[in-house]
Amino acid sequence: MESYDLSRDTLSADLLGGDLQRRLAEWNHVRLDPTTPAADWREQLLTHAQIAIFEGEFVEAWRHDIRNLAARAPRDEDGFVAWFEELKLTGPGQNDPLFPWLAERATLEEMRWFLLNEVAGEAGFDDLVAMTQVKMPVTAKLELARNYWDEMGRGAEAGMHGPMLADLSRDLDLKPEISTTVCEALALGNLLVAFASNRRYAYHSIGALGAVELTAPWRADLVAKGLKRLGVGKTRKYFALHATLDIAHSEAWNAEVLRPLVRENPDCATFIAEGALMRLDAGRRCFEAYRAALWRDQAKAA
Repeated sequence: MESYDLSRDTLSADLLGGDLQRRLAEWNHVRLDPTTPAADWREQLLTHAQIAIFEGEFVEAWRHDIRNLAARAPRDEDGFVAWFEELKLTGPGQNDPLFPWLAERATLEEMRWFLLNEVAGEAGFDDLVAMTQVKMPVTAKLELARNYWDEMGRGAEAGMHGPMLADLSRDLDLKPEISTTVCEALALGNLLVAFASNRRYAYHSIGALGAVELTAPWRADLVAKGLKRLGVGKTRKYFALHATLDIAHSEAWNAEVLRPLVRENPDCATFIAEGALMRLDAGRRCFEAYRAALWRDQAKAA
């Protein structure tokens, strides 16, 4: 099995740093939230164009970092899916020690801090899938639709995944703010929004979202166990659900999205691979930043 060592940071501090990531996060709220026509729409577009250039430079610098690794991905459907599935074991950030620690040792306040940053960086999987599916080939589009329908609780408000996370946030009194969120968490959310909202990164979005489905179950299971240990009741359902449901989602994604896309257009394999590796690398950076903060505080208290 091939491992992917992305631990040596080459992204510049300007591109990954808090100032740009907070600006991008604020912009994403502005450009994606429903609004009404304004008289200064021309000025808004000019401002958005400049920020979109910053967003593009951020994404392209990350692509530059991982392009040689992504180029190793096979371009035939069987080889590519096998490569992709192996990322669950070998991809950046996998088996990070943060999650067993959350399950077994974290205090409630430490768990709340972790979740506060996770919620602040959450981009909304349902919306990302909806944006990604635009003009995709039929087989892939249908599976993305099924995935979206699951995210939407199959039409029942009580089963919608987004409100489940909101319920957990209210239960734990989490009040995320962009200004205080770890910049790595913002960068992860900003990366996913950049992929899904720009059609030039449509295949990157396929890879990134597929990597989420592939790798989330083990993390979600350990977070759910930690929440149960700490006495959190039914609102831990969001993580308990993703510990099992995402296994089936990943299998269907690989079979119904990755296979037909690579079969019909082998050139897209490299871009799907880039998106997957970039998403996993973004997670790795988050986990390392979380551990640095949480375990530093523990050392001070010892």
